[in-house]
Amino acid sequence: MSATADVSIASGLESRPPAPRWDLSDLFSGPRDPRIRALLEEASAEAARLEENFKGRLSSLSGTELGALLRTYEALEERLARVSSYASLLFAADREDPEIGRFYQDVEERVNAIETRLLFVTLELNKLEDAELEAKLSESAEFARYRPWIRNLRAFRPHQLSDEVERLLHEKQITGRTAWVRLFDETMAALRFPVRGRDLSAQEAFDLLQAKDRELREAAATAIGTVLGANIKLFARITNTLAKDKQIEDEWRKFPRPISARNLANQVEDEVVDALIAAVRDAYPRISHRYYALKARWLGLDKLQYWDRNAPLPEDDDRRRPWSEAKAVVLDAYRRFSPRLCAIVERFFERPWIDAEVRPNKDSGAFCHPTVPSLHPYVLMNYQGKTRDVLTLAHELGHGVHQILAAEQGYLLSATPLTFAETASVFGEQLTFEALLDRERDPARRRVLLAAKIEDKINTVVRQIAFCEFETILHERRKQGELTPDEIGAIWLDVQSRSLGPAFEFREDYRVYWSYIPHFVHVPFYVYAYAFGDCLVNSLYAVYEQRPEGFEAAYVELLRAGGTLRHRELLAPFGLDASDPGFWAKGLGLIERLVDRLEAEMPVGARGS
Repeated sequence: MSATADVSIASGLESRPPAPRWDLSDLFSGPRDPRIRALLEEASAEAARLEENFKGRLSSLSGTELGALLRTYEALEERLARVSSYASLLFAADREDPEIGRFYQDVEERVNAIETRLLFVTLELNKLEDAELEAKLSESAEFARYRPWIRNLRAFRPHQLSDEVERLLHEKQITGRTAWVRLFDETMAALRFPVRGRDLSAQEAFDLLQAKDRELREAAATAIGTVLGANIKLFARITNTLAKDKQIEDEWRKFPRPISARNLANQVEDEVVDALIAAVRDAYPRISHRYYALKARWLGLDKLQYWDRNAPLPEDDDRRRPWSEAKAVVLDAYRRFSPRLCAIVERFFERPWIDAEVRPNKDSGAFCHPTVPSLHPYVLMNYQGKTRDVLTLAHELGHGVHQILAAEQGYLLSATPLTFAETASVFGEQLTFEALLDRERDPARRRVLLAAKIEDKINTVVRQIAFCEFETILHERRKQGELTPDEIGAIWLDVQSRSLGPAFEFREDYRVYWSYIPHFVHVPFYVYAYAFGDCLVNSLYAVYEQRPEGFEAAYVELLRAGGTLRHRELLAPFGLDASDPGFWAKGLGLIERLVDRLEAEMPVGARGS
């Protein structure tokens, strides 16, 4: 190990700019805050009262009485969500602290027990006949306010089981799926990856896959493969168990395919998702295969290794942007589009609502947690100063804007399906990218920005649909029996090879890389929502560029709608329809045009024939 190598890794890690930490005291002052115990005790008593007074009686209640019941139910659910949000955020900020882990588990168990007593509300609403329900909705404006929530709830009516089975499934979550998810999270947070004499967290190790030094990227990739490989039996056990758990429940509920439950929760038809997946798969050669062949030539390589996928390009100066610059760029981007949205984003910077500091044991990803409508969201990310980090910041703040605008709908109506939950985030990211590109006058840096944006879109669209393919194959094969780590790895390598194209060759240790993807564990089939959101926003952004007049107002109304409207209703004001077979081609066409644009600006020798 050379002194130069030591310096290269140390400088890469230590050059991270300072970033803020959040303050969760708007929720509670700490795990021992007496308000937590008091809230849970009050909620438990309230849930018991509701169960005693109304269980088995919903069909006999008037519309006015049902409206009052749902108002009480909604307020109770929001109070429980406040405690759950606090425990979840604490745990995300430190996966290793045993006291936080115990607090998180205790809260999950208490909330689960209270929620079990409230199950009767949704179960009995679904038992009402359509005509009976409509009559009750018609007689009470307060009850009718919940019509969109009831509509979404009743979409699951054909898949609802007996009250006893539903209660059992709900109660056992805490020792079933939830427990396996926690095991995955804690295991990943505790892993350390030895790279050139330093033990790195997952976030630090994966960040080195973007290092300029190719040997350093390979060293990080090797360490990741080695550590994941040493734990692969555990990750395979978690994956097999959760896939079987899902299969059992899907069969009881009579869902036709593993993805169907997610589509229903996303309020989108199976055929619309099938069309998206088919369109992206058809575009693999025109987007990812073409781009990575271009990148290989630009890097002067015959073949790309998997640790070259996110490698910086030769002209990339790898400069780190301080937090203050990231803040200025993001605010400017939002301000140019909408001063109203910019004012919301400013609140996150003015107040301690962002945790962007890189530190051990913290969740390695990025998210924006909505908490509850009566409060505000919190953003978590790991800011290391790269352009991608600036775009991630803009992305998560887009979620924050969306959540704050939708909050006025109330707790039950503000939640947005995953397919639209990515709309504001991807749109904010696109605004910020355009702002960065407009500020840049150097041709080489413009090429680097374009390439980075293309890679982000490939990661968001192509890679996520490949992830969805991986999940689909895995869940289907799991029906025939438990899969070995090698069998899961073979599925992974096959899907990655087809999606990324012939410019790559994959070393054997890459077959374990499926195991670090948290979405497979946390929310099966979540991943296609990224591609859905990106292609949707590409089409939305094209409308904005072509007809900017009145777009902002319509866009704000889309965000304010929360979960009250379906995708056809949300897109209609923009003249878009996700069920149109050509819709996805439009979104993918924007990515193809970015590749065209980059190729036109490339040095002549790197363009190819």
